[in-house]
Amino acid sequence: MSNLNQIDQGILNGNHVHFIVAEKTKAPEGKPAGKMITDTDAFSFVYLFDAEDGYVYYHFPQAVWPMMVEALKTDVDPVLSWNDGEVTLNGFKEELTMLIFNIEGNDNYGQSFSTAVEQTFSSILQNAE
Repeated sequence: MSNLNQIDQGILNGNHVHFIVAEKTKAPEGKPAGKMITDTDAFSFVYLFDAEDGYVYYHFPQAVWPMMVEALKTDVDPVLSWNDGEVTLNGFKEELTMLIFNIEGNDNYGQSFSTAVEQTFSSILQNAE
């Protein structure tokens, strides 16, 4: 997976989280797919966009995971923002929640990745117990 499309930062604005794409990242192609996967080698979560010729990947590196926790605490899916636009990341909360609960205690993702996820998302994991 390419790290070309990367999220630089997240901003909490009231009850809305806005993720900002890296300066060199182009506006998303296609539509939000409502799907999320992991790139354990790059220590990132990856949100998918449906494009004409497949998926376009947007990477959420470990540096923005704390803001992903904040997004899970809100009532709405976050927004992806770039120079002149924004789009709601439909299904973000459901997909991320499913992933972090699947990763918890599951070293199939790699012990280092699993541990990092468990530590960062501990407040979400503990609230569900």
